[in-house]
Amino acid sequence: MFNYFDDLATRQLSGATLTRREALAILESTDEQLLEVVAAAARLRRTHFSNTVKVNYLVNLKSGLCPEDCTYCSQRLGSAAQILKYTWLKPEDAVAQAATGIRAGASRVCMVASGKGPTDRDVDRVAGMVTELKDQHPDVEVCACLGILKDGQAGRLKAAGVDAYNHNLNTSESMYAKICSTHEFSDRVQTVEHAKAAGLSPCSGIIVGMGESHEDLIDAVFALRELGSDSIPVNFLMPFDGTPLEGTWLLRPAACMRVLALVRFACPSTELRMAGGREMHLRTLQPLALHVANSLFLGDYLTSEGQAGQADLDMIADNGFVVLGSPEAATQQGCGSQSSGGCGCHGTHDAETSSGANPTIRRRGAGTALAPNA
Repeated sequence: MFNYFDDLATRQLSGATLTRREALAILESTDEQLLEVVAAAARLRRTHFSNTVKVNYLVNLKSGLCPEDCTYCSQRLGSAAQILKYTWLKPEDAVAQAATGIRAGASRVCMVASGKGPTDRDVDRVAGMVTELKDQHPDVEVCACLGILKDGQAGRLKAAGVDAYNHNLNTSESMYAKICSTHEFSDRVQTVEHAKAAGLSPCSGIIVGMGESHEDLIDAVFALRELGSDSIPVNFLMPFDGTPLEGTWLLRPAACMRVLALVRFACPSTELRMAGGREMHLRTLQPLALHVANSLFLGDYLTSEGQAGQADLDMIADNGFVVLGSPEAATQQGCGSQSSGGCGCHGTHDAETSSGANPTIRRRGAGTALAPNA
């Protein structure tokens, strides 16, 4: 029996480029077709990443107090979300936080600071942290996420040992003004280009569940493909109380799976990370999502808690995957390159069945006296 999605995967493996019509077919597939979509996307994932999962760990260097007005963000200007707020961590504290994730199996540490973009002094500060971290853990990858970069700053981060730079496009260019007024979509694209020009691996992704249409989703994913992002984190909106999008629950687990599959089909050999909000939106489909995504964040996020770090590691092992960089992964053969009317349907049944608990505000790890979750 003909399987459209399996045939689509075969074409992708032969070098075809996903078209808009094909992308729409993925997003509009039925629940009955979900396992066909996942199985086809899993062929691409296995071809390029075997059964490895890349584990990433977030360190929030500076929390809250951001002058930008991004509607989805708990750290935005005017946010009433009761998140942790603190200025820059001491270098030794930042390195200690990173080391916790590394010991738990993370091969990449993502060092993040709120704000529109770094001053030159901020770049020097982060450069010092990275140098100290690399002295102690020379094999770890470091991804910086500091906002919009000015000329020359990406090169200075590269010289200090930063390997990658994250700056998400978040949504389509046509929708961008609806979620932010203090900077433009083009500013984000330019920052990713600055990072690429300096030799940093570009990491850029999306947030789904903000009311975007299927066309917006396709536009955003195709923009990431055009930009050449090496790593694509897919975040699922966490509707923090005290933000403009509080109470926004538009996602179903199956629809989230279709978004991950869309990214995998569009960018077959690109690292695909199921990122913030996976616990509350994918829910019990998280293990299934590992057959499409090959990367995740371990433990907590910037201002909210994730599931227990050990639960993440158990989920990986229980589903037949191995952590990239682990002794088990080193024995695998045939491993390839290692280098979201949107993500959900917008019908009435989604609003009735997909609402969940509000995000749990992070009260441990960076900026507190409590041990981090890893």
